[in-house]
Amino acid sequence: MNNQAAPLRIGVIGCGHWGPNHIRVFSQMKDCMVTAVADPDEKRLTEVHRNHPQARPYADYRSLLRDADVGAVVVVTPTKTHFSIVADALKAGKHVLCEKPLCTDPEEGKQLVALAKERELVLMVGHVFLFNPGILKVKELVDAGEVGEVRSLSAIRTNLGPVRADVNAAWDLASHDISIFNWLLGAEPVEVQAMGAAFLQRGIEDVVHISMKYPGNILASIQCSWLDPKKVRQITLVGSKRMITWDDLALSNPVAIYEKAVETNRETSDYGEFLRVSMIDGDVRLPKVRAEEPLKAQNSAFLHAVREGKLPNSAGEFAVGVVRVLQAVRASLAQTGTKVSSA
Repeated sequence: MNNQAAPLRIGVIGCGHWGPNHIRVFSQMKDCMVTAVADPDEKRLTEVHRNHPQARPYADYRSLLRDADVGAVVVVTPTKTHFSIVADALKAGKHVLCEKPLCTDPEEGKQLVALAKERELVLMVGHVFLFNPGILKVKELVDAGEVGEVRSLSAIRTNLGPVRADVNAAWDLASHDISIFNWLLGAEPVEVQAMGAAFLQRGIEDVVHISMKYPGNILASIQCSWLDPKKVRQITLVGSKRMITWDDLALSNPVAIYEKAVETNRETSDYGEFLRVSMIDGDVRLPKVRAEEPLKAQNSAFLHAVREGKLPNSAGEFAVGVVRVLQAVRASLAQTGTKVSSA
């Protein structure tokens, strides 16, 4: 791994919607600098270079990869281009931070992970919600046993746009919640079912509903849409002892802990056996959640990984697991909701 003291020089490939955010964040951080940018759109490239004149502009990302001054690249391009660009970057000896999802085929993802290991390079994927302070708090509570046994999780992620032309709503939106669920549970689902509908573009679902079953009979569901009047980013986690909600738009108190549970006992009487159900309906606690921009935390973790060789939560192998689930979602959608194994 690269342990040099000199600032890490970074190239950003893709200057569309999200690329400028990476440029902004890395430009504000110590121990690194953005020295190159690439985008085939001349207008976008000119605008970014005007705002960041220290970054050399390239119309072709391959030219950027030949820049020996660049030690790491951020890939912020359409999902279907990720595999070829990341592979080229690793072969060129660059550490890589790739936007989610890593690729569209788990077998291709495995190839990228193997290539990164072979070249002793960091391959990290931008599952940015793994660095969200609220999700980190939920993970802390689950790991500490605060909720007891996890029984179910549900997520809603909707908004009016932005509409993608390269992937459907599951690959664009549900990929966030799949990564969160996999990380919270430390596992991948064993079964996946999905239903969706394409209204705006043929073959690209705008609305997708996903059901998944994780090991231990844990049920999970995701509702995602970019064709909805209201922006929602919420997760509910039900445990045997307590329940937790996370609302990304509730900036002051994104996490709530509910002292709510249901206990059941089978009892016998003169009339036979019966089920006694006890409802626990207690207080709601709002734990303190620190404020930090998730993208900044993510990109700091990438720099740390390059410097120290310690892979972050969203390293390549974890990201391949997310792609594996998305592939199962795609297969289920193609079979009109048939249950599909994601193993």
